[in-house]
Amino acid sequence: MKTLMLLRHAKSSWDDPSLPDFQRPLAARGRDAAPRMGKAMAKAGLRPDVVLCSGARRAVETWEAVAPNLDCEQVQVDDTLYLATADAMLAWLNQLPDSVESVLLVGHNPGFEELARRLAGDGRKKALKRLRRKYPTGALAVLTFEADNWAGLQDGAGRLDHFIRPKDL
Repeated sequence: MKTLMLLRHAKSSWDDPSLPDFQRPLAARGRDAAPRMGKAMAKAGLRPDVVLCSGARRAVETWEAVAPNLDCEQVQVDDTLYLATADAMLAWLNQLPDSVESVLLVGHNPGFEELARRLAGDGRKKALKRLRRKYPTGALAVLTFEADNWAGLQDGAGRLDHFIRPKDL
């Protein structure tokens, strides 16, 4: 069984219009929501073996707020995850070693929403309904796959077990 967690960065600030998009920090609402998401993840037993985080400031700040609640030592910050497409993320996932059981990606829409929708062939009805409606900032999609390796991940192969939004906490 493989588990994929997709955590969209928490709410970001638009207070300084001179900042490039990549450098935008979290807004107060995001700084409040991210640690709550980390606590919810820990409470649900969602602890990734590997974390890949976008290099965008708001994604890094989200991970830094979530991290104290999770016990993950294998963390990679990678600028290529910034606004990555669903296809690019799927290609990266397909290359993960079979020894990795669970992975957390921290990044951005529209790629996260597209990837989650594509992979979720089944799941909890309420979670699927929420995912199809909107993938808000700070939301976490958790998909599981009946697979021994990551190379075989494909559209519709996953089960959406959780879709947690900050406003649900």
